[in-house]
Amino acid sequence: MADQLIRATAANGGIRAVGVITTRLTEEARQRHKLSYVATAALGRTMASGLLLVSSMKRAESRVNIRIKGDGPLGGILVDAGLNGTVRGYVEHPEVELPPNALGKLDVGGAVGHNGYVRVVRDVGYGYPYTSTVELVSGEIGDDITHYLATSEQTPSALIVGVFVDKEGVQAAGGLLLQVLPKAATDEALIAQLESRVQTLSGFTPLLRQNKTLPDIFQELLGDMGLVILPESQLVRFDCSCSFERVLDALKMFGTEELQDMIHKDNGAEAKCEFCGEMYHANSDHLAQLIEDLQLQTQPLEIHKNSILF
Repeated sequence: MADQLIRATAANGGIRAVGVITTRLTEEARQRHKLSYVATAALGRTMASGLLLVSSMKRAESRVNIRIKGDGPLGGILVDAGLNGTVRGYVEHPEVELPPNALGKLDVGGAVGHNGYVRVVRDVGYGYPYTSTVELVSGEIGDDITHYLATSEQTPSALIVGVFVDKEGVQAAGGLLLQVLPKAATDEALIAQLESRVQTLSGFTPLLRQNKTLPDIFQELLGDMGLVILPESQLVRFDCSCSFERVLDALKMFGTEELQDMIHKDNGAEAKCEFCGEMYHANSDHLAQLIEDLQLQTQPLEIHKNSILF
């Protein structure tokens, strides 16, 4: 089943539902970052969350950035997701592994930690991004993002995300976001009914492993509540905007002396993109060209009496 995102409404537009399948992109992240089982689950859940959160934004260039920092051994998690269906991310210590928790599941909460914060940045592509920070609830990602939605955006929401990974790799990953919109926010019976149905779910990945599609899942949850599945499905993928040109621009920040030192000591420089794990190598010729560019930028302009230089 292709990685994709589908939107739906129910209760005469009072409920918004978004589902996303991220199996392949989570597997790509696992391979790129050489993630342990628990790190795969943590990053996969956060990437699915990012795609679900950004799905409600309007401008094509909109992006959501999620930073999770707990006191567990996994360290920080950083995810960047775009309305165009792209997502990327990494964990600080991808090699960390823990025994299963008391329920026999991957101990994401223990790896992330129970004390810390979730910071969400919404960037619509112009002006100042909107930033909000809330405390961690459990470290299990889904609970923490749900807490963010209720606290910072004051929207009654249920977010369920999951990753099933075994020795063969990621077998199922994705998530589901249900939100009660303002027009139905005072309908306590509707909210209670939705909460009851969500609580009956054993998780999201078990449904995928039963070969259920996103429309199947929507139908089971909301089929008798005026469900309308929007016809457009959106493909989602792991994608990073890093490039060799951006690496060279970043190397310029070291200045001429540091660049010359890199040439003499290492005959070049290496840089790794934290988001995707891609390695870039700039040789001595590349660095020499950067030094020449910097020197040209610092040379004073000669202004002649009867000429104007722009």
